[in-house]
Amino acid sequence: MDQATQKRIDFWLEKSFDDATKEEIRRLQKSDQEALVDAFYTTLSFGTGGMRGLMGPGTNRMNVYTVRWATQGLANYLKKVGSGKSDLSCAIGYDSRHNSKLFAEEAARVLAGNGIKVFLFSEIRPTPLVSFACRYHTCSAAIMVTASHNPPQYNGYKVYWDDGAQVLPPHDVGIIKEVEALNDPDQVRLAPVTSPMIERMGKEVDDAYLAAITPLQLWPDATDGASLSILYSSLHGTGITMVPQALQRFGFTNVQFVDKQVIPDGDFPTCKKPNPEERQALSLGIKKMLEEECDIFIATDPDCDRLGVVVLHDGKDVAFNGNQILSLAAEYVCKAFSPMPKKPAFVKTIVTTELFRHIVEAHNGTCFDVLTGFKYIAEKIRTWEASSAYSYVFGGEESYGCLLGTVVRDKDAVIASCLLAEIALYAKRQNKTLVDLLNDIYTRYGVFVEHLISLDYEETKEGKDAMQKTMQRFRQNCPTKILDISVVKCTDLLTATDLPKADVLILELDDKSRIVIRPSGTEPRIKIYILTHEKPDLIQSIGLEKVKEKAEGKAKALAAEFATNEAHG
Repeated sequence: MDQATQKRIDFWLEKSFDDATKEEIRRLQKSDQEALVDAFYTTLSFGTGGMRGLMGPGTNRMNVYTVRWATQGLANYLKKVGSGKSDLSCAIGYDSRHNSKLFAEEAARVLAGNGIKVFLFSEIRPTPLVSFACRYHTCSAAIMVTASHNPPQYNGYKVYWDDGAQVLPPHDVGIIKEVEALNDPDQVRLAPVTSPMIERMGKEVDDAYLAAITPLQLWPDATDGASLSILYSSLHGTGITMVPQALQRFGFTNVQFVDKQVIPDGDFPTCKKPNPEERQALSLGIKKMLEEECDIFIATDPDCDRLGVVVLHDGKDVAFNGNQILSLAAEYVCKAFSPMPKKPAFVKTIVTTELFRHIVEAHNGTCFDVLTGFKYIAEKIRTWEASSAYSYVFGGEESYGCLLGTVVRDKDAVIASCLLAEIALYAKRQNKTLVDLLNDIYTRYGVFVEHLISLDYEETKEGKDAMQKTMQRFRQNCPTKILDISVVKCTDLLTATDLPKADVLILELDDKSRIVIRPSGTEPRIKIYILTHEKPDLIQSIGLEKVKEKAEGKAKALAAEFATNEAHG
């Protein structure tokens, strides 16, 4: 055990931490030294999704002390940049995870103890509602307690700035510096949870949000919404509090539920990973969709910022990945958004399908690429609002998240659920499904296929070290050829001068395929994205299905080759 880790452990045993925490540390000292090191070898920091980690005692864990310190650091930073403002305020929300309400209330106590007004949700609410509440109450910042789609033993803490977007440099760095200056429980100022500085939020914000998103309906005269049979699951999370109400506002009243999964439960008993990307998480809903012959099944993750979509097509269930959902939405939005604003702008991340760009540009829009993380899309919105250079319309990322309009400044599965239902109804009017619409898109723009490889590591110090070594190895041994395709360019965003700095490698291949390598900002894994496509003229000669097979085969072959090379170091 290194000296710094031991020093942190000794500090927690000596200072005024609660007895239960100290007892657990002593237990780990006797029985699990490795777990003890993992809990104290570093401190949680802000990544693409904020502060997220396993729950338990220690500086590298989510607990009341790390939450208090993070909030005291935020309070100190708000006061510093607020130049003595007396009207500082913060909105706070939380999801259905274990300890989420506790952590939210502890954060509220710290802010109130520092003289900062708090607007705290009375019950669980989706992440986008926190972004909205921040803007609705003109807050200085906001906090959402959630670990999104991570397993039950995790929790997290997202910080938003005054525009309702996740915090970015220099503010994230400034907050972290303030947090790092704290290490003693006695440095935290706490008010009682009953403090008059803490105001509970409820129906008023819900109603304001629903009123704000209603104009985003692109086909507002849809009186036949009940003809679309919708099945919905909130995967034991917050979506059940808002998605059904929003769907009803949009005219979709024929909604059934995956009964076991709409019960908020931090154990997520029906899904090992409450992630709409995972087939297992959707299995209960797919079974019911087939039994009830529903047109579409929509599932949102526990904090309701991402969604999965499955449709009934020719009697079979067909699930869509994030890139396909975005492409369907982009094509529909470009056709239906009326009137389109001047200089319409659409935003995607660098690992998102290039089909999105082709669609946008075909409709005379401008497509922008940003780093992975929705906060960078929100940054574009803020920049354009200040300069009027462009007007944001729609954006998203391959990991099942998107945002229509600017009511909130984070990905929003409530709005997205309504949008996908609207697209499904548009298809049904033509005796089609979303599968048919996607095939129409491929016929026009070509077939785009993406494949993801994940290199998983343990949530330990050794695991983090192994991740860093793997990224270093990729940098030192960038391949010149994969299969028989030459790598024409290898861009390292840590050293590139014309792009934002990030721990990302981009390989461009001679056939226009791309491979992007990056460590996840929220999970102990390295993600490798394979992006390929085949041109539409090939469809005319050999047919759509064969072109799909060709594109998918190429993506899988590139992925397999890349995985094999990695396995051999």
